[in-house]
Amino acid sequence: MKKTKIKRDPAGSREKILQAALEEFAEFGFDGARMDGIVKRAGVSKNLAYHYFGGKESLFLEVMEQMYVRMRAHHADLEIRHMSPIEGMSQLVRHTFAHFVEHPEVISLLNSENLHNAIHIRGSRKISELYSMLTEVIESLLERGVEAKVFRTNVDPMDLYISISALGYFYLSNQHTLGAIFHKNLTDPERLKAREDHIVEVILGYLKP
Repeated sequence: MKKTKIKRDPAGSREKILQAALEEFAEFGFDGARMDGIVKRAGVSKNLAYHYFGGKESLFLEVMEQMYVRMRAHHADLEIRHMSPIEGMSQLVRHTFAHFVEHPEVISLLNSENLHNAIHIRGSRKISELYSMLTEVIESLLERGVEAKVFRTNVDPMDLYISISALGYFYLSNQHTLGAIFHKNLTDPERLKAREDHIVEVILGYLKP
């Protein structure tokens, strides 16, 4: 009797582990997440997870790097580069907020890493390079806006992006406490759209010459 050959799929197994790790870390944070929980979600052996990633710390770093890659892709740099300064900046704001809304796990992961003083991502060249490119995109938009006399001068690209992120991040990360205080559902679709429009108005208002 011939033995059935088991087809190995390293890329597929690796992806399953990463997805399971993302869910586990988002739900429990770095400290609360367990390799046992990750491999159970992924339906693989613990040995396989350790073989691919070495341990919880390196697996968390890879999850964070993938998260930042997806977040940067959502910014749609190439699309924004070909827009007018005002339209490009508006779209950057909208894309940033939309990503937080559509991927709430991002906020959970960032909260967890901030509790650890960014110890896992601090040395990541990949993340650093991604955000160097984002700074260049914003700088280009600002320069073109100044030339067109629609943006003020002396705006720091990093500070501007931090403000863009903060206006959406805080709203969503504190949605439960703010919702309880104001007796509102902050994730109601109409309210989310209003918040997105508000952030665009705030940023463009700040940039006016």
